[in-house]
Amino acid sequence: MEIIDAIILGIIQGLTEFLPVSSSGHLELGKAILGDNSVPEESLLFTVVLHFATALSTIVIFRKDILDLIKGALKFEWNDDLQFISKIAISMIPAVIVGLFFEEQLESLFGGNILLVGCMLIVTAVLLFLADKAKNTEKKVSFQNAFVIGISQAIAMLPGISRSGATISTSVLLGNDKTKAARFSFLMVVPLIFGKIAKDVLSGDLTYDSGNFTALSIGFVAAFVAGLFACTWMISLVKKSKLSYFAIYCVVVGIIAIVYSLLN
Repeated sequence: MEIIDAIILGIIQGLTEFLPVSSSGHLELGKAILGDNSVPEESLLFTVVLHFATALSTIVIFRKDILDLIKGALKFEWNDDLQFISKIAISMIPAVIVGLFFEEQLESLFGGNILLVGCMLIVTAVLLFLADKAKNTEKKVSFQNAFVIGISQAIAMLPGISRSGATISTSVLLGNDKTKAARFSFLMVVPLIFGKIAKDVLSGDLTYDSGNFTALSIGFVAAFVAGLFACTWMISLVKKSKLSYFAIYCVVVGIIAIVYSLLN
C-alpha cells in the first residue's frame, strides 16, 4: 500500500467513525476509488489497525468519563456508573449475536458492493434528518433504550449505514437527551471494537509483512488524529442539531455511489 493511500484511508476512517456518514461505507468507496489491490489478509490487518486508532481516540476524548465509570463500578454498588456500564453491556448483545452467527453473510456484503453502500447511505440520511428534528430533553438512556440502540448498532454493521448516525438517531428518537445520546453512542462501541480486534488476532487470519510497517503506522496516526477531531466536533454538532447537513451529504454521496455502480 502506498503511503498517500494509507494517509487518505486513515483520515477517512478517523473522520467517518464519528461523523454520521458510515466509516465502512466510505472505506469501501475509498478502496474502490484508490484501486486497493491488497490481498484480503493485508486489507483486514489495515482495517483492524485503523479501528484500533479510532477506539484509542475515543478513550482519549472520554478518558475522564471512563475513569469515573471504573471508579464507580469498583464501589460494587448499584450506582449510576455501574448501571451505565450494564446498559453498555446490554447494547452490545445484538451486535455480538450478528458478529458470531452471521459473520460470513456480513462479510459477503463488503468487497466493492458500491450499490449497497449508496442505498444504505440514503437510509442513513433519512435517520439523521428525523433525529435532527427531534426535540431535546433531559432524559437518560434507559435499559430498554440501550437494547434498542444496540439493535440499530447491529444493523449499522451493513456497509453504508453510519454506526454513530444510527445509534445517536435511534437514541434521540427514543426521546433521550442529545448530548447523553452522543456520549452513549461513542462509549458503547469501544468494547465492541476491542472485542473484534481480539477475535481477529486470535483467529490467526491476520498476516503481517514488515514492509507494510510504515503504511500501517502512518494510517494509524492519521486515523487517530482525525478521530480526535471528529469525535469532539460531532459532540458539538449533535448539541446544536446540525445533523441535517450530514443527511444532505449522505444523500449526495449515496446517489453518486449508486450511479457509479450502475455505470461500471
